[in-house]
Order: sequence, then structure tokens, then C-alpha cells
Amino acid sequence: MRLMGLDIGDRRIGVALTDENGVAAYPLEVLERTSPEKDLRRITEIIDQYGVERVVAGLPKTLSGQIGPQGDKVLSFLDKLRVRSTVPVITWDERLTTAEVEKLLVSADLGRRRRRKVVDKLAATLILNSYLNSRKSGRNT
Repeated sequence: MRLMGLDIGDRRIGVALTDENGVAAYPLEVLERTSPEKDLRRITEIIDQYGVERVVAGLPKTLSGQIGPQGDKVLSFLDKLRVRSTVPVITWDERLTTAEVEKLLVSADLGRRRRRKVVDKLAATLILNSYLNSRKSGRNT
């Protein structure tokens, strides 16, 4: 089962995929946000092109676990994706994933411009890996 991971931000959407067996996640691309319609079209193209069977989207929460304004934006976008696509779309707690990736890239001495090009797809990969790991340990469906 191939899965897609999404890290949805205001300016960019990071996209990651798993292999066909749903075992290993890898970064695919970063979508520069243009309009909701174009963003949704590209995501559904990827779903169709790669035969994605489930989408795992990072849901930003506050440190206390509440859904804030950014989380509301993500949920609204995902509602539109669910209308456009027949594959299940689930959310996954993404607290601090982008910050974690940024920290790793800074420690790898990657410049700001180069970090901006990869941070979102790496965050999507981290979200997807977290989901995969939880499935292996039996904590999620």
C-alpha cells in the first residue's frame, strides 16, 4: 500500500511517498502554493500517478495538543481534498516536525536558501515515517 505524506503550510506543501509496500518513506517534492484549486489538482495528480492508497497529512497542534489557527487551515484544505479524491485522508500530529528538520539541516551546515527548498518535503517524510512507525508498533490503523 503506497502512502502519501503532506506537510501543508501557507506558502508550500511538502510531499513524501512510501514505496509500493508502504515500508519506507522518501521525499518527493515541494509544491509552491499558488491557489487552492491548483494545489489540489497537483496533489490529486500525484495520487493518481503513483497509485496512492492513503494520504497522511500533518496536523499542526499547539504544545498543549489543541488545534490552532494553522490547524484549522489544514483541516479546511483537507476537507477540499477529500471531496476531490477517493483515497482516505487522515491527519497525524506534526508538532515540531518542521523545527526538527530545520535543526538537522542547520547542523548539516545547509544554507537558508537550500534549506527552504527541502525542509517541507523532509518534514512530510518525517510525518509519514512517524505514522509508519506507529503502525509497526500497533498504535494506529
